[in-house]
Amino acid sequence: MQPNGQSYICCFGEVLWDLLPAGRQMGGAPMNVAAHLQQLGLSSLIISRVGRDDLGNEIMEWLSKNQFPLNWVQTDAQYPTGIVNVDLTDKNRVVYEIVQPAAWDFIEVSDEMIALVSNSSGIVFGSLACRNQVSRLSLLKLLEQAPYKIFDVNLRPPHYSQDLVELLLQQADMVKMNDEELRLISGWYGLSERDDRQVMDYLRSAFNISLLLVTRGGNGAVVLHDSGYVESPGYKVKVADTIGSGDSFLAGFIKMITSGKPIEEALHFACAIGAIVATYHGAIPAVTEKEIQNLMDGTL
Repeated sequence: MQPNGQSYICCFGEVLWDLLPAGRQMGGAPMNVAAHLQQLGLSSLIISRVGRDDLGNEIMEWLSKNQFPLNWVQTDAQYPTGIVNVDLTDKNRVVYEIVQPAAWDFIEVSDEMIALVSNSSGIVFGSLACRNQVSRLSLLKLLEQAPYKIFDVNLRPPHYSQDLVELLLQQADMVKMNDEELRLISGWYGLSERDDRQVMDYLRSAFNISLLLVTRGGNGAVVLHDSGYVESPGYKVKVADTIGSGDSFLAGFIKMITSGKPIEEALHFACAIGAIVATYHGAIPAVTEKEIQNLMDGTL
């Protein structure tokens, strides 16, 4: 992904409330990515849908307060704002119950939205927003015009299928997944006994992916791209919860490569912001670039 003179990233999909033991917090992977991009100084906008209810009104108020344009977040008179029941029994392995139907299952596409995406730097999307045919078809229309397509795999059972994931992989320029998702997908192709590098080589070739990222939780991340294979060991921190950590990782990586930074530097930066977010409760804590740099320098 190269800077192309455009000034914003589109993030398509779910915006919702995570219902945590300590209370509810706003989230959804596309929302989290967009929020962290904004914090890092890269303009982003959210294409989604909320209900015409109190929870939806709160999301719109938050978006307005944080300088997100509201005209790309639709409101729905029939379906409610999305909610997710979150089980934090194991803070390193969060379990989600994603209630359906929700308003974000019914995102409608328009000519104005297509123009918006075609004039952007790129679009971030995941598999979850495709669980319903309405939002899925809208996304596929937008991807036809997107200059750069970033697929955050984000598998949430039972809301995906092999066919769907393959369809989205075929669309993508950049793909990000975690190591558990990589192992699951490797089984589809009889590659369970292969190491990560071999599976990544296979996927990149089979689906013509330009850049493939795999996160490894507390053990960092790896990236495979045209110039080779790069690993980052990550950063050791005291984990509060991992909600939003992968989303902040992706935002950090996008920020760096959009700024023209080398892939290796982008990977270390992304691992650092992901680690910092894991030290907080919730998906979108305020994180500064100075804080990220301090962790990378070992001074945090």
